[in-house]
Amino acid sequence: MEIIGVLIAGVIIGLLGKFVAPGDRDNIPLWLTVLCGIGGVLIGYYIAAALGVEDTKGIDWIRWIVSIVVAAILVIIAATVTGRRTSRRL
Repeated sequence: MEIIGVLIAGVIIGLLGKFVAPGDRDNIPLWLTVLCGIGGVLIGYYIAAALGVEDTKGIDWIRWIVSIVVAAILVIIAATVTGRRTSRRL
């Protein structure tokens, strides 16, 4: 894939992964969501290739679904590790 394509797909997949992730994942910054999306796209493509998903002439729906799931997992990990706390102790 081209670098620009990966960046655009990373933004979209990262936001979809954040939307799909269970719970409140709004506590991580947008740049981290985009990084999770880029990671989801790259790792998702390798996982799909390892599962034997072939290139098609149209849209590779299985690759995109795998990428969204991987991005959601990365968003959950990022929110757990580096997320800002939404409540404060008084």
